[in-house]
Amino acid sequence: MIPQVEPWIDEKEFDEVKRVIDSTYLTESKITAEFEEGIKQLTQTKHSIATSNGTTALYCGLKALNIGYGDEVIVPNLTFVASSNAVIMAGAKPVFCEVKKDTLCIDVEAAAALVTERTKAIMPVHLYGQSADMVAVKEFAHQYNLKVIEDAAQGIGVKFKGEHVGLRGDVSAISFYGNKTITCGEGGIILTQSDTIAQACRRLKNHGRDRRGTFVHEHIGFNFSITELQAAIGVAQLKKLPEIIRRKQEICDTYSQGLGDIPQLQILPVDERCEPVYWFTSYYAENRAELENYLFSNEIQTRRFFCPLHMQPCYKDLVDPNVEYPISTKAYEQGISLPSAYGLKPEQQAYVIEKIREFYLR
Repeated sequence: MIPQVEPWIDEKEFDEVKRVIDSTYLTESKITAEFEEGIKQLTQTKHSIATSNGTTALYCGLKALNIGYGDEVIVPNLTFVASSNAVIMAGAKPVFCEVKKDTLCIDVEAAAALVTERTKAIMPVHLYGQSADMVAVKEFAHQYNLKVIEDAAQGIGVKFKGEHVGLRGDVSAISFYGNKTITCGEGGIILTQSDTIAQACRRLKNHGRDRRGTFVHEHIGFNFSITELQAAIGVAQLKKLPEIIRRKQEICDTYSQGLGDIPQLQILPVDERCEPVYWFTSYYAENRAELENYLFSNEIQTRRFFCPLHMQPCYKDLVDPNVEYPISTKAYEQGISLPSAYGLKPEQQAYVIEKIREFYLR
């Protein structure tokens, strides 16, 4: 089976993990600080704070902005449930907003109708390796006096107008889950330019303390720490990121060349102000379900787009029956992500293209 995505793991990660094991110090410490510094240098953020995963990073960001019970946060309808679950975890209510037809990122024109006196923030999601329109988001947030939490879980390396995603909001979160562009297995990073927000996030992830090794807790907090083992993998992965980005672009370009003449396929457009990182190469596909089954029968793994939040059984009590979501629904019904792993061999990709052409042109 040709995998849809898999991490690039080799002796580089083994060497970094061995460095931690040899030290016998596995709890968050010097290697974590090294990983955080690497993220700071990559993104040019002022503060980079490692957490146990991307969801806890979002939660810390929300709570650092004093978002909680009685508040509402506007969230794009097409995203992984971690975005909205973090809002619920913070005690607030996620309000589902339709996405833009081209980029599938949040549509602030649709968001305007969702603002109430309870609305405290908007959470743009940088979906499938490209940025939301952060100029429009910032203008919208300023107009309605809202905070901005960027969900950059899928956005490592992505730039908007020359700046790494995650820096235009008040706070943001990146994920290093196993299928992300780079991975720690599990792990997340909080980015912020604010000293106050950074201090609040560090307290929240560290049992409410400003410093480790003390039993005096200034605030209520939790244990959202990463481990040195995870951070060590992240250190190795960060060194590979430029090559991963180059290869992801090459994979996307090869699909475009091989499938560009098939009218039943449309590659997802990219905002011209964005420098994407193709976490996945994704298409709108006619007869998507049949194509998916055909490729699977030929040992090719693909992936559907995220199930829209308004269709999630767990959110049935949060859905406004008067709001429709035709764009995100269509994306779910027609969207397909093709094999996009760094390790995808040229002959494997040629085989994927051959089978897709065979399906549509037979």
